[in-house]
Amino acid sequence: MPDGTRALTFSFYLNQYLLMKNTLNIQAFIGLIVLLLCFGSVPAMAQQQTTTPQKTTTPQKTTPVQKRTPTVQKSKAKSSSSASSMSATMRIKNWPKDAKKAAEATIKKYGQPSESTPSMLVWYNNGPWKKTIVFKEEMQHDFPKAHKDVMQQCIQHDVPVEMYDELAAYDGSVVVERTNGTLSARCDKEEANFLALNLAHDIISGKRTVEDARTMYAKTIAGMMNGEKSAYTSGLMFKPQTQSGDRDKPAMNTMQDEKSRTDQKN
Repeated sequence: MPDGTRALTFSFYLNQYLLMKNTLNIQAFIGLIVLLLCFGSVPAMAQQQTTTPQKTTTPQKTTPVQKRTPTVQKSKAKSSSSASSMSATMRIKNWPKDAKKAAEATIKKYGQPSESTPSMLVWYNNGPWKKTIVFKEEMQHDFPKAHKDVMQQCIQHDVPVEMYDELAAYDGSVVVERTNGTLSARCDKEEANFLALNLAHDIISGKRTVEDARTMYAKTIAGMMNGEKSAYTSGLMFKPQTQSGDRDKPAMNTMQDEKSRTDQKN
């Protein structure tokens, strides 16, 4: 019997001996010894039992955990052209006809507005203007002919208080703001605003009367509608002021002084 088989046989019968000893089956163990002596080999069952290779557990592959790259949020607003995450062009898409036309013309000439809201577009320091506003709401105005006031443009320009009535009689869409020192015109197009402010300056400087200015305004608008050009509609014919405004003066101090003098007399 080969040494390998002999060792295998010994191991098998030793296991069987221990098993049968526990169950007190000594006779069966003796029978196995007889088989060994007779046949000189291990039964096939023993060989299968002792030689069956044990199953090896294959280690499971671990999938590496992928690191998540943090998402960097982009800045919402990058410039004034997209205020409120909507471009001015999209915002005016459903505006009334004249307001939309004025807005498109202003965007074409001066670019995207500095501010954009559902009701207006605003430009600052565009061209000769301190501020330009195009409104969604159209204001009916019948001088010198029926039209819609939608575009207001202002400059820095002090106006003597005694001239306020004249300017109001000249054109109700010319607005003076004494405290911040601005003079503005509101019409349907920039050319008409140039005309309105140029004539307002003529009135302030004493060059024209109110009646003369109104007549000149009507004639110039009629000519512009016929394709005629005028210096009055091409730009400002005077230089806007760089500093303007009237802070006025306190009135409370005067009242207190008068009250103090009255108390002293009493």
